[in-house]
Amino acid sequence: MSEYDWTLMYVMHDALRRELEHLAKVTAREDDDPRRLLAAAAGWELFKLSLHAHHTAEDEALWPAVREALDGRADDLALLDAMEAEHAAVDPLVEAIDTGAEPVGELVDALATALTAHLAHEEKEALPLIDATLTPEQFQSFGQAHGRHVGPHAPRVLPWLLDGVDDATTAATLSVLPEPARTAFETQWQPAYQALERWPAS
Repeated sequence: MSEYDWTLMYVMHDALRRELEHLAKVTAREDDDPRRLLAAAAGWELFKLSLHAHHTAEDEALWPAVREALDGRADDLALLDAMEAEHAAVDPLVEAIDTGAEPVGELVDALATALTAHLAHEEKEALPLIDATLTPEQFQSFGQAHGRHVGPHAPRVLPWLLDGVDDATTAATLSVLPEPARTAFETQWQPAYQALERWPAS
């Protein structure tokens, strides 16, 4: 059994997978310019924002702490190297989807392949290693870093993150927020998200 509660890690991963499916549908359309559609798509903006916050928090507060604890353990360090390399491969694909000359469909396929493989690799191999290595203080620090990077975007990112998530997980996630934020989620953030057209209608 895991020492730490990684529920939010899995919720984030599942949200990213969910949005990759929408992204593929939009960029497969032949009736419009996919880059124009994505430039106006709130779903694409939220995907990029959340992915950047998630990976930046890992790069800053997760991998360095684990790397220090694993000093001298070559096989485990190789796994961390792979995690960081996978992060580095994803970012240029995201940028190229917005600004590159390559066909968008090919870039989206490459992003989906790279990111899906990374998430599965992290869940299967990296999380058990992290769980066995991280101190409670470091785990808390990672959570705080994640919160900082989401920060001012929380009113938009939290409803996006919890879209389709079961009631118990949603309640557990919101329980760490101060009461005014929980009230704002229910009365403002969630209704605003539900009214949002994240992706162009097909």
